[in-house]
Amino acid sequence: MGRTVTRLKVCCIQSISEARLAMRHGASALGLVSAMPSGPGPISEESIAEIAAQTPPGIATFLLTCETRADAIVAQHRRCRTTTLQLVDRVEPGAHAALREALPGIGIVQVIHIESMESFEEAVALAPEVDVLLLDSGRPSATVKELGGTGRVHDWSISRRLVQAVDKPVYLAGGLNPENVAEAVRQVRPFAVDVCSGLRTDGALDEAKLVDFTRALAQA
Repeated sequence: MGRTVTRLKVCCIQSISEARLAMRHGASALGLVSAMPSGPGPISEESIAEIAAQTPPGIATFLLTCETRADAIVAQHRRCRTTTLQLVDRVEPGAHAALREALPGIGIVQVIHIESMESFEEAVALAPEVDVLLLDSGRPSATVKELGGTGRVHDWSISRRLVQAVDKPVYLAGGLNPENVAEAVRQVRPFAVDVCSGLRTDGALDEAKLVDFTRALAQA
C-alpha cells in the first residue's frame, strides 16, 4: 500500500500574495475568515471574494462564517463565492439541509470544538449532515465566543477516536505548528491539517515556518 498523504489547509489568509505563497508550498485549501466575535485573521467580504475568484481550480477556498441561520449563511456565500463553507459555530436545526438545497455543489464543513467527550458525541451525530468535520480548540460557550485561531492544542485522543468513528474526512486544527504537526498526524491520522497562528510571525504568513511545517508534515 502507498503512503497516505495528509493534506494541508492554510487558514487566516490575508491577501492574494499570501494565498499564492500557501499554494506554492502545497496547500490544497485556503481558509478565508469573515467577521468573528474574537480571534485572528478576519478580512472583508470583498477581499474574500477577490481571493476566491483568483484561486485556481483544484484549490478549495473555505469561507469561515460564524452565522448560525441558513438564510444569513447563504446570503454571505453569495457575496463571497467560495467553494466551501466552514461553519465555526453550532447552526440552527435544519440549517445543513437548507444549505445543501440552496447551494448545491458547495462543500459544507462543520467545526467541532473539542472540549470533552460531549464534543465526540456531537460530531458523530452531525457527521451524516456534512461533507467534512473540522476539529478545533475553541470555546463557543465562553462569554466572548472563541471560534478558532486560539493557538491551543486540544485532546488528540478524542480526535483520534472521531477519525475512527465517522466515515467523513476529518481536518485537525488547534495549536498546530512545525514542532508538533508530525506527532499530531501520527496520533490522529486526519485527512488534513489546518493551521493559522502556527505559521505566522507578527501576523504575517511566514515562509520559513511554512517550509518547516510542510517538511514535518511530509515526514509524519
